[in-house]
Amino acid sequence: MLNNEFTKLLKIDYPILQAPMAGGVTTPELAAAVSNAGGLGMIGAGYLSPEQLKVQIQNVKALTEKPFGVNLFVPVPYSVDEQKVQSSKEMLKQIEAELGIDENSSSFSNYEKDTETFQRMVNIVIDEKVPICSFTFGIPSEDIRTKLKKNSSIIIGTATTVQEAIWNEEAGMDAVVVQGSEAGGHRGTFSGEDQQSLIGLMSLIPQSADYISIPIIAAGGIMDGRGLLAAQFLGAQAVQMGTAFLVCEESGANQLHKEAILKAKEDQVVMTKTFSGKMARGVKNRFIEKLHANEDHLPDYPVQNALTKSIRKAAAQSKNPDYMSLWSGQSPRMASQTTAGQLIENIVNESLKLKNTFS
Repeated sequence: MLNNEFTKLLKIDYPILQAPMAGGVTTPELAAAVSNAGGLGMIGAGYLSPEQLKVQIQNVKALTEKPFGVNLFVPVPYSVDEQKVQSSKEMLKQIEAELGIDENSSSFSNYEKDTETFQRMVNIVIDEKVPICSFTFGIPSEDIRTKLKKNSSIIIGTATTVQEAIWNEEAGMDAVVVQGSEAGGHRGTFSGEDQQSLIGLMSLIPQSADYISIPIIAAGGIMDGRGLLAAQFLGAQAVQMGTAFLVCEESGANQLHKEAILKAKEDQVVMTKTFSGKMARGVKNRFIEKLHANEDHLPDYPVQNALTKSIRKAAAQSKNPDYMSLWSGQSPRMASQTTAGQLIENIVNESLKLKNTFS
């Protein structure tokens, strides 16, 4: 069987977690379908308001009685570099004109407001008795961790290096997602330089396993039973899959986004900071090509993310994938448009067949 002590802890049948893809991809229907199929569905709350999060949690509860989780972005202090903001605005003008955007009315939040919102979202997780809460972009404060543990919540961190994994264990996290460089979307890095965190998953898993004792959840390029078994052999107790679920029928991803992944080849999926100011992996398009050479002159996340929001929205509305953020992991050739339940069934069957072959 594929279950282990970690699946027993999460009260799930299979060691498969659906990545909490923020921005509307992880609908209540997707999270519930994954949980109903024996995996762990996750709500990606990164860009939700507290009120929206509460509604999504209640919607998932209406669709499943199985465990599911919520993922939150840990607020990080940041400053607004006005020179870089102006530089970015100049670069974006031509694209905005092409999309018919009259004025970039982007507004920036601030760390204090982000922290207040984060606290409210944690309280909602507690009030709604969500059993699992994971974190990206950092480790939550001791106060937050204590509150969640008193609520009997299982807390999961994210790491892109062995040192980040060690810090998660030292902070008392119950498990950690180790995110290899193959993963789609934003890097969960919270320490060190971007380039230092680009470690392949097959190297990151065993090195992390040698240094930490909490369960490891492997993320990055895993799409099928072969990836699940490989991750387990190297020391992971479970896998977290994003791109494979992004193209599923229940996913809220734009159909153009799904089609871009289904048509992409592995060498068309690149790392970029152009959309958000933070390193992320997605299918290369005109937007990335236009701004790539000037990445160092763009403001950091979340400022650049706010500056490009109207472009991404207008591109989606006009069905123009050239200017959409088409996040994808490095294994697009292995993606197939099916239901979340069928995907999990296929992975489980393939894993068991391979396991019997090696026994």
